[in-house]
Amino acid sequence: MQEHPFAKYVRILGKGKKGSRSLSLEEAQDAMGMILDDQVRPEQLGAFLMLLRIKEESPQELAGFIQAVRLRNPVPQTLTVELDWSTYAGKKRHLPWFLLSALLLAENGHKVFMHGARGHTAGRIYTQDVLAQFSLPSCDSWKSVEQQLAEKNFAFMGIAQLAPKVAEIIEMRSLFGLRSPVHTLCRMLNPLRAKCSIDGVFHPAYAPMHQQTSALLGVENSLTIRGDGGEAEIRPDADCEIRWIKNAQLSEQQWPRIYANREVKDAELSVEKLAQLWRGEITHLYGEGALLSTLAATLVLLGCCCDADSAQLMAQSMWNSRDKKRF
Repeated sequence: MQEHPFAKYVRILGKGKKGSRSLSLEEAQDAMGMILDDQVRPEQLGAFLMLLRIKEESPQELAGFIQAVRLRNPVPQTLTVELDWSTYAGKKRHLPWFLLSALLLAENGHKVFMHGARGHTAGRIYTQDVLAQFSLPSCDSWKSVEQQLAEKNFAFMGIAQLAPKVAEIIEMRSLFGLRSPVHTLCRMLNPLRAKCSIDGVFHPAYAPMHQQTSALLGVENSLTIRGDGGEAEIRPDADCEIRWIKNAQLSEQQWPRIYANREVKDAELSVEKLAQLWRGEITHLYGEGALLSTLAATLVLLGCCCDADSAQLMAQSMWNSRDKKRF
């Protein structure tokens, strides 16, 4: 029987401690292309994804996977945004306060495209599910994205619309009991090739991996935050590890906390509090600190400020002058 064309990629990853190796960027792009083109048997896909999970994906592999996804999911060349913001982890300890940071940027003239997944892990709050609190849609087409950006400087699209085959693989988490490399590649997909991108990680080892992958893809300005729950949200009550690419130069930093002591998390997460805080109907020390710290770091990424202190002041000013009746 003739060997299946995809078998070589399973063999490269699974040949044992001494015989196995990571895929090259070109091999990874070809392998992911075969997966997306339905040229792989289900058994092969499961083996491939779990071998990568055990080994941990390399920056070269991730860059190749991303290139394959981009090639098969083209976007309108006329669509441009300033900031790409990925949100795939979901929140379980705190609300997604970073959404308010993104909306503040949009209110101040920065075009933000946000993309994410929902529902792949039980017990989490996903950004896509809280958009309704702000009367914002999850766009189902690039035409809708264009309209939202023109009207509000903000648009969200779920991965199921952005890259349907990738979304199918993400949903396999319930079959494997583990996340797959697809969860990682989505965070750096940046489909509209925004000049700046922001993403989040939970495990420390993934921060440099994201940074190096972005560099391989030619990204000149990116921010990777080891944030709350794995989202791109800075914790205001703890020093936060972040990784930069600024003008194609890689660096790392501990973003300073703004609260000396740990804040007690809410006994119950109520998504209504997000819009209530925006409107000034409630106070929330952790929420305000998280959105301001995240906004400040993003202002540095965008080149609006050069350091944490000046960025924090600008973020506070933007928050104080927000249109409380907007949502």
